[in-house]
Amino acid sequence: MEQSPYTKVISTKRAWTPLAVDKGQLVEGSEETMLRALALRKLELPVKDFLQQGLEKDLPNIPGVIEALQSNQADEDKHDLGLSYVVDAHGTDARAEREADSIIKTWLAAPEHPILKASILERSIFFVLLPWFRFNGDIGIRSLAADISRDEVTHVKIHGMVCHDLGIKSTPNLNKLRKATIHWVMDKLGDHENKYLNKDFWLQQSDNLYFRGKTEGL
Repeated sequence: MEQSPYTKVISTKRAWTPLAVDKGQLVEGSEETMLRALALRKLELPVKDFLQQGLEKDLPNIPGVIEALQSNQADEDKHDLGLSYVVDAHGTDARAEREADSIIKTWLAAPEHPILKASILERSIFFVLLPWFRFNGDIGIRSLAADISRDEVTHVKIHGMVCHDLGIKSTPNLNKLRKATIHWVMDKLGDHENKYLNKDFWLQQSDNLYFRGKTEGL
């Protein structure tokens, strides 16, 4: 029997286990922005909650949808644990943590379909933060980002498919929220000759991912 599109996607996942990490050297000039990016780790479990809310709504009548969403929920627990290990090593910035909490409340309060919110977050925020971690983090951060990225590829595919099959499209409100979120993360960067420390470079990547679903810059 032919697999459903959802079953095909989750069959590509690779098992991995989050591990504690040691504090290493970040790329000079990335430190403040790194702590802001890490503060948004708190979005992992809200994304899991968005998926649970989606599971309680009408879903496409296609085999494998429920199993795919439940599989992605389990991934969010791993991502949260792995990022908590990074924070244990690198610490936090109290102001960044408070500001991240405010951002998360806004995402939670947004009235759009919960799976659409998860899809926009993963495609145009997480797919920016993960390359940020890879290009500017230490070995522990880079390794974790690579593992999470493989999961997120399947998440973006699955959640995009659900939204397509339900006929749900993004809204000006989510675009505005997406832009505000990535602007906050990258706000302390300037016009740096190293593009991976250049504010406009990262903002453009989020724009590309939101509007086109891909970007050549990463």
